Amino acid sequence: MKKGMSAAPSGHINLKMLAEHLKLSQTTISLVMNNSPSAKSIPQETHNRVIEAAQRLNYRPNYFARSLRQSRSMSVGVLAPDLSEGYFTRVMSGVVQKLTSAHYFYFTACHDWKQELIEQYSRMLVERAVDGFLLINTPSDLISVPVPVVAISAHSAVENVTNIILDHHRAVHQALTHLYEFGHRRIAFMRGPRAIPDSEFRWVAIQNVAREIGLKLDPALVIRIDSAGWSTKAGNHPMAPEIGYKPMQAQLTKTRDFTAVFCFNDIAAIGAIRALNDVGLSVPGDVSVVGFDDIQSAAYTTPSLTTVRQPLMEMGERGAQVLLERIADREKKVPAEIVMAPELVVRESTGPAPVKPKT
Repeated sequence: MKKGMSAAPSGHINLKMLAEHLKLSQTTISLVMNNSPSAKSIPQETHNRVIEAAQRLNYRPNYFARSLRQSRSMSVGVLAPDLSEGYFTRVMSGVVQKLTSAHYFYFTACHDWKQELIEQYSRMLVERAVDGFLLINTPSDLISVPVPVVAISAHSAVENVTNIILDHHRAVHQALTHLYEFGHRRIAFMRGPRAIPDSEFRWVAIQNVAREIGLKLDPALVIRIDSAGWSTKAGNHPMAPEIGYKPMQAQLTKTRDFTAVFCFNDIAAIGAIRALNDVGLSVPGDVSVVGFDDIQSAAYTTPSLTTVRQPLMEMGERGAQVLLERIADREKKVPAEIVMAPELVVRESTGPAPVKPKT
């Protein structure tokens, strides 16, 4: 046994036990383990002893005691419609990375766009003393909580809420200019469900950009993803390509007089490509397809998908970082909106508009 150390305790140990084992004060142990600036005055040999013993003896800091001292629970609530592959997993990867590095725990609740669940889960999380809320694609005007709130893609001008949003005008301008320069004038648009906050903002951007570049919008070529089809009710999956396959299938029974389609998201675009192929139309030979989000599978579809990339992971990281800053300083001044920049990723699913044969 090393000098100045008592017999090693077994199992998980707390701060007091570690201090007794090393014959050091609890303050010294705490300064080292929390990497406090004051720890610089502690000899390196002592610092090394504390770290080595903490790892060897499986020391676990008492976060409950720490939270009482700081008047914080070291936890946040995350509300999202669902956590399926695509948009939500990419955003959450950024959220988790930032919260984990800050030693914050998080509760995740999926509400399936049901107002009663949004209200119920927010109350339940407040009762569990979360320090703040992170809303993902969730309307922030449906909750009223006494802690800081950061909303990603919510677009709600609500007091106490910081919004992390995409520059939709820039995103749409990139996509439509790309198609316009390829000679496309008959473009179909697949709008998102009304339940999703981004849907209306992106549609307004489409209308504005179309006017700017001189593109005529034909109401007969506007497809709406049905909110019922987006729900998880009755076993439907909101992130299955079916959300784009069925609307495109129905559109093709009405008219094929379009040379491109701009889809609400990548999952819908993948479904739309399958529907086009099923009736003998090639992508991009007959119809070009543009998605939105740039999910991981977009680069591996056949053809690979041209899409507007949302910096989803970065949006998650930024949202979590702003929330942690607001929790640490409730008086901190932050903008009501933080706008993130999109990027057009051109792949195989877009090309020149087909030339109609002369009659």
